[in-house]
Amino acid sequence: MTAPDSLFLMSRPATFVPPPGARTYSLRTARGEFAVVDAPVAAGVEPRGVALLLPGFTGSKEDFNPLHAPLAQRGYRTVAVDGRGQHESDGPETDESAYAQEELARDVLAQVEAVGQPVHLLGHSLGGQISRAAVLTDHTPFLSLTLMASGPAHISESQQQRVKLLQDALAVMSMATVWDAMQAMEEPEETETGGLDGGPDGRDDLRRRWLNTKPAQLIATGRQLCIEPDRVTELAAVPLRFHVLSGARDDTWPLGLLDEMAARLTAWRTVIEGAEHSPNTDRPLATAAAIADFWDDHRA
Repeated sequence: MTAPDSLFLMSRPATFVPPPGARTYSLRTARGEFAVVDAPVAAGVEPRGVALLLPGFTGSKEDFNPLHAPLAQRGYRTVAVDGRGQHESDGPETDESAYAQEELARDVLAQVEAVGQPVHLLGHSLGGQISRAAVLTDHTPFLSLTLMASGPAHISESQQQRVKLLQDALAVMSMATVWDAMQAMEEPEETETGGLDGGPDGRDDLRRRWLNTKPAQLIATGRQLCIEPDRVTELAAVPLRFHVLSGARDDTWPLGLLDEMAARLTAWRTVIEGAEHSPNTDRPLATAAAIADFWDDHRA
């Protein structure tokens, strides 16, 4: 059969090494344990808040590693989490019902409760849609919602075709075989923060993350991305402040859709020049500055 398209690795951490001072541990919640990177406020900086960061499809908590240090310098503790079945958070191998959007949303609410205080919520791509579902379930634990490269409804037709190809592959191939097929179609990439994908250590980390991720999670959340309805009107009725942030180019949700969504939400709108679907790794310093500016304005 045809090999999956290389763009399935939608999220590419600049590094799998967390910044100095950050802790990696299992966050115990009422709905199980979730692997996190927890970065404190920088020494000597006045604390200004806490944020929970949710990664996207095929992603992990490491996607946010480049953001922790600049956000810590602005006074924000950041907790990036692997969702159920993602990388270092456990989940069923084959039970797709465990990854229904409402289940993942309840996980987020349990994570906030375990963190122990109201948080700014940020979701990248799929993480944005899970974040939206959590806020619509119960908005009271959240101070604000940032949707990063995450649109109003289902993904574009071209990306739906890629997700369908991945689902077909996972139905008949192991995770290891799918990985090998993807690598055969890939070219090494460089990033603003170090070009992890060009070295063997980075490639090994990406492979380990892929193999750790549960196939049922990829199948279930991939389906969600392809059928997600437009819930912007419902979200706009929630008494929170919203931020729609994206790169200057994105083939998962066209920028026009993101602009329109921001207008419907009366949201802050930020476009990061020089970034595409993952501004957190494409342009982390500019992205962190825009996020912190929004959170600071919320305090003001």
